[in-house]
Amino acid sequence: METTTHAKKNSEPWNKGKLIGQKPPLKLKEIWALRVRLQLSNKVRELAMFNLALDSKLRGCDLVRLRVRDVTHGNQMAPRAIIMQQKTQRPVQFELTEPTRTALAAWISKAKLSSEQFLFPSRLRGSPHVSTRQYARVVSKWVASIGLEPADYGTHSLRRTKATLIYRRTKNLRAVQLLLGHTKLESTVRYLGIEVDDALEISEQTEI
Repeated sequence: METTTHAKKNSEPWNKGKLIGQKPPLKLKEIWALRVRLQLSNKVRELAMFNLALDSKLRGCDLVRLRVRDVTHGNQMAPRAIIMQQKTQRPVQFELTEPTRTALAAWISKAKLSSEQFLFPSRLRGSPHVSTRQYARVVSKWVASIGLEPADYGTHSLRRTKATLIYRRTKNLRAVQLLLGHTKLESTVRYLGIEVDDALEISEQTEI
């Protein structure tokens, strides 16, 4: 009985003190603040990672597993890339904008990476590429550097950022669903934080 009582007193909810819910996307001014900070600090690797995270809209587990060959055609940076998502086992395609291609080319050249190597090799022994936990720590450092609260943001903030900007500009849920690689439209609705009734109305308007 004493053991049971002691366990109850010491047991705490896993989410005590943690922010629960969707992590907010970055705003345009925050994107540029971070990008400029990384450029001025000459953080070649982190600038490439940041730009690619925004463009690709990939989950952290997929981003850290990208190889050089996934974003290049021979010795040239590819304007588009397509990968198989680990979670859904479905392909997803994304555009690589010029700033991202430039940043990636600079990083690949500096790190002397070959086609088969991971884009972001780990600096720790026994790990071939940056882990999702390491990536999360980098993101926390980024948002803190521009005065945001790290607990409020996460890797999914970067995944959501460009998708949210595109949705606000086009109101095209189907397009955003494809960009995020969601199998269900409902997942996209929840991800963007849209009211269900509004989402259904928009979906009906955009169907061909």
